[in-house]
Amino acid sequence: MRRILIALTVLLAVGMTATAAMAAIQETITFANAPSGTHFQSGDIECTVGADLLTVSCTGFELAGVGNTNANVVLTATYSAVIDCRNHGGNIVESHETTFDDTDEDVVVSRKNGRLAVPAESVSPDLDLAEPCPNPNWTPEFHPGTPTLDSFTYTLTFDDITGAFITITGP
Repeated sequence: MRRILIALTVLLAVGMTATAAMAAIQETITFANAPSGTHFQSGDIECTVGADLLTVSCTGFELAGVGNTNANVVLTATYSAVIDCRNHGGNIVESHETTFDDTDEDVVVSRKNGRLAVPAESVSPDLDLAEPCPNPNWTPEFHPGTPTLDSFTYTLTFDDITGAFITITGP
């Protein structure tokens, strides 16, 4: 019985964390910032934070009615972390705090019949994007418990139109 209670407590905690992350995601679709007649043909745009609380993934979808207008899709996540620098003897010789961004972006070209197939986008923390160790002979690594996802922004902006058609921010 005790194991069941512990398991339920863990599941409840994970569910509350995931719900809190989902609740913080804000989506805005502004049809005034799209070619006249733009509509969702198939799929829905949705961005989620993975179970690791670090990976951000946004779904692919298809728009129609865009004419010959291309679009720029950008997903950027900002992370903070503590970087430990390890020397050749295996000892941590320096730790420092840093923030860094990971970005996934595409130029989406309008296809025949005014359709735009928007690909899925995904980002996750990459140690190579973080601030390096001051000595190139030291090996950087994320300190346990870091990095953390600070925020993310997804935008789809049509060429020659000011302002984003889709903006999703979180968490």
